This record gives sequence, C-alpha cells and structure tokens, in this order.
Amino acid sequence: MKSVLELDMLQTAGLGALALVLGMCLTRRVKWLQRFCIPSPVSGGIVFSVVSLMLYKLWNVELFFDGTLKDVFMLVFFTSVGFQSNLKVLRRGGSTLLLMLGVLAFIIVVQNVLPLGIAWIMGVNPLVGMAAGSISMAGGHGTAGGFSAVLEGMGLSGAGTIAMAAATFGLIMGSVTGGPLAERLIRTKLTAEHLEPKDYKVDPAMAGLESDEASPAGRAKHISSNEQEFQQYAKATYALLVVVAAGSLMSWLLQQTGVTFPTYFGALIVAAIVRNVAEACKLTPKMELDKIVSVGNICLSVFLGMAMVSLKLWELESLALPLVVMLVAQVVAMALIAYFVAFNILGRDYDAAVLVAGICGFGLGATPNAMANMSAVCYKYHYSVKPFLIVPIIGAMFVDLINTGFITMFLNWIGA
Repeated sequence: MKSVLELDMLQTAGLGALALVLGMCLTRRVKWLQRFCIPSPVSGGIVFSVVSLMLYKLWNVELFFDGTLKDVFMLVFFTSVGFQSNLKVLRRGGSTLLLMLGVLAFIIVVQNVLPLGIAWIMGVNPLVGMAAGSISMAGGHGTAGGFSAVLEGMGLSGAGTIAMAAATFGLIMGSVTGGPLAERLIRTKLTAEHLEPKDYKVDPAMAGLESDEASPAGRAKHISSNEQEFQQYAKATYALLVVVAAGSLMSWLLQQTGVTFPTYFGALIVAAIVRNVAEACKLTPKMELDKIVSVGNICLSVFLGMAMVSLKLWELESLALPLVVMLVAQVVAMALIAYFVAFNILGRDYDAAVLVAGICGFGLGATPNAMANMSAVCYKYHYSVKPFLIVPIIGAMFVDLINTGFITMFLNWIGA
C-alpha cells in the first residue's frame, strides 16, 4: 500500500534551500560539475530526487510537495529578467546582434518542430515533445519550471519531471559540444592569420555592458556601508514586488484573449516596460538594477532547488526511449545548425567560431554555459570582444522573450 508524505509550502522551501546548499558544497568539490557549469540547485536537487525515487521504489512512500512558494520565487526571477530588457542595446550590438537574434529564432523553431515530429512518429503525446523542446533546451531549467504547470494543465502528467530531466541533459551537452565545434571550425575553416593574437580595443560605450546587464557576479565591487547595502536591496525588493503585482493584472488581461501564456509572462512584460520607460526618463540609476538582478538570481536558485527536489523520476520510465531519441536529436540538430548555419551567417571568422561555442551553450543550456564555452576557446587562442558583448545581451534580454512567444504559439496550436 502506498503512503503519501505531504510537505507544506514552508517545508518544501526549506528542503529546496537545503538542496541548494548541498549543491554548492558538491560544486566546490567535484571538478566536472564546475567544468560543465552545472547549477548548484540542480546537482543538489538531483540527490534529493534520487532519495525520493528510492523511497518510492523500495518503501512505497511518495513525497508530496506544496509548490506555492516555488511559484512566487519563479515570478520574482522572471520579473528580474524583464528589468534587464534594455532595448537601447539593440543598436549598440550592431548587425551581429540582429543576426544572432535571427539564428536564435531559427533554433527555437527547430527545437520545437523536431521533437513534435518525433512524438508524432513514435505515437507519443505531443506535449512530451514540447517538454523536450525549446522549453527545456533554449529555456533551461527556469523556463522548464515555469511552463511545467501549463503542460500539466494541458494534460501532461509528470511534465515537471520530464522538462527538468531534459533541461539537465541539455545543460551538460551544451558544455560538451560548444568547445569542440569551435575548435574544429578554427582549425579547418580559418587561416593562420585568424589565429594570430590581435590588439582588440573595447568601445567605451560598450565597456562593462556584460557585467552591468547580465552577470551580477562579474560586476565591479563597490564599497558601501551595511545600511546603504540594506537600503539598495530593500528598494530592489520593493520594485520587484510592485511589478509582480502589476504583472498579475497583466496576466489576467492576457488570459482574456483565450491564448495560453505562462503565469510569469505578465510580470516579465511589465518589468520590461518599466525598465525602458525609466531608461527614457533617465531614472535607471535610481532603480538599483544590479540589486534587482541579484535578488532575482537568489529567487531562481531557491526555485530550482524546490523544483529539483520535487522531481518524480519514476514518471520517466514509460517515456525513456522517446525522450532519449528526442534529446539526442536536439543535440545533433544544434551541432549542425551551429556548424553549418550560424558560423556562415555570422561572418566565417574567429568571432563567428567563438560565437558558435556560445550558441551551443545557451541553445542547449544557459548563458553561463555559453560564457564558459567561449572563455575556454579564447583561453586557448586569444580574446574576442564581440562574442562577450553579444551573448550576455542575448542571454539576459532576448532568449526568454523570444522563446516564450514561440512556445506560446506552438502550445496554442497543439491545443486548438
């Protein structure tokens, strides 16, 4: 007889935080976790999900997790993503940024069409194909968690487990494929001239863009008192909460259209509007954007920890073969697009080769994977300015916006 052990929202949040701490300890000690940029809540959460699997298989005990606070943390994170959507950087990025956006849109379409085709051939629920599509590939764990409730609502049992498993696979493969593809392109497609170290000079208008817009950890440290720090984080938290509230109204309005949107989409859109209005009014210095991003990333870590500990791995048994076929096909497709399409479109030069490494990183995993891939290539050869300016912009501002639009379109097409 099966027993159910229920954990309330506070206990679930605490267990998610504990998984995060465990993952941080594992990442510090296990080198391959560092090499592949596996997020701490993912590595720690997998340990808890395996324990949950053992309880279910050996003692017939199923854990039930209250996801109320998980949804709150998810909303705050995607709101912080919206605050990073600065449209002014479009013109700063130049034609390469626009070409990258085109490549990204193409990748996202392929990532959804491919698994849907495989699902149709193998007679599997098309929602499984969506869970293994751009939701978990280009979207990563954050988007996978965000859309899990939508997929569950459309009738896919175990959507969270399927999407998270696919996202973890993509995260690893994004790091495994990016560097080798760039290396092959450099060695076979470029002349010796391209391998000569060059004296790149950073445009002052672009200097610091990566750390300011995309990576709180890379931001220059500043000296401030504890009271100043408290006030800055307080303002950031208040801004996030106000926009989350306004975003809930936006989400309600979007629902009235009859189109399926993820719960976070309204808050993301409102945050993007607020950011760009503030930019036009020259109020962004007062918004504490770096603290907003930091609070958002904290919420993402806790959200992922809670999502990972609540995985029900036994729900993957019946989907093992179709899911593996879909995921392998995704990796092959990404490698072919990056090697034969992206490299040629982006200029067939050293910058394009480095960008290929980044494309594999965020196309299958996340922006940190992309940055790690490109850093490894540049460490072997020489630094390339453009990729390290373009990829953080794409990862911080446009992946979630473009991906959410295409996912929504495909889900409404399936549900029609």
